[in-house]
Amino acid sequence: MMDWTDRHCRYLHRLLSGQALLYTEMVTSPALVRGGALHLLEFSPEEHPVALQLGGSDPEELAQAARLGAEAGYDEINLNCGCPSDRVQSGTFGAVLMKEPQRVADCVAAMREAVDVDVTVKCRIGVDEQDPEQVLPDFLEKIRAAGCERVTIHARKAWLQGLSPKENRDIPPLDYDLVHRMKQAFPDMHISINGGIASLAEAKAHLDAGLDGVMIGRAAYHQPADILCAADPEIFGVGAVTDPVEVVHQMLPYIERHLAGGGRLHQITRHMLGLFAGRPGARGWRRALSEGAVRKGAGPELVLEALACVAPMERPAEVG
Repeated sequence: MMDWTDRHCRYLHRLLSGQALLYTEMVTSPALVRGGALHLLEFSPEEHPVALQLGGSDPEELAQAARLGAEAGYDEINLNCGCPSDRVQSGTFGAVLMKEPQRVADCVAAMREAVDVDVTVKCRIGVDEQDPEQVLPDFLEKIRAAGCERVTIHARKAWLQGLSPKENRDIPPLDYDLVHRMKQAFPDMHISINGGIASLAEAKAHLDAGLDGVMIGRAAYHQPADILCAADPEIFGVGAVTDPVEVVHQMLPYIERHLAGGGRLHQITRHMLGLFAGRPGARGWRRALSEGAVRKGAGPELVLEALACVAPMERPAEVG
């Protein structure tokens, strides 16, 4: 979710769900440790619980980056072993690390030694010609031995050559059954599933079948209300369904603070375009924001004008 789940996106998503665990974009350990790019760690207190997702392959450097993340206040430090992009591979980050499970275990051990918060891993079921049935259990055994208790598995292989990152999210076939078998083989680990899950109903099915968590990326970004507005009552059993119209109004003070600090409106509203996906007026909402938010001087009034395009939400019938 690089270039997607920035702090503005996460602030919006937290208003939609008070319970879902949010993840940052992947931040590389060299950027933090060697580049001193500590601005990449900035987030709003309202985002909690929020996890910092790191990319890297050097245990000592990752330990330093994890320490910086923990000091910044993140609730979890996650090591990305699933991203297939070329720029990530060139730095020996992401999915290419599936080929070096012992290196990943060494990284996990060093990070756990450095911080008190959870250190977790996100991985694929394998890469290239690897046999996931053999590779994935070995990978999980090694990171568990290093102290990783929680893992999120993207239920697809990644092809490091020949497929783009976008194609790697769609073309390799999903193998949900393998992930479920890993939960049976590693009952002491907290195992979440990721990949192709596009609704709360699908998420609940995986949870009901025994998995501990579900990570939703693209669907939560492009149709955030569909995924997040009902997540608290339906998944966590607390609260009520969130009204996206009310959330837009709750975003206005945040937008005003961002503009007062020298920011631009589109930096926030680009994450709000899908908020009314599938509802009457959604096209007008998207057009008003995408065309108007980039204009100099655009402010909260534009958001309210765009909101006028959207039909009122039909409230669910009360039960009881």
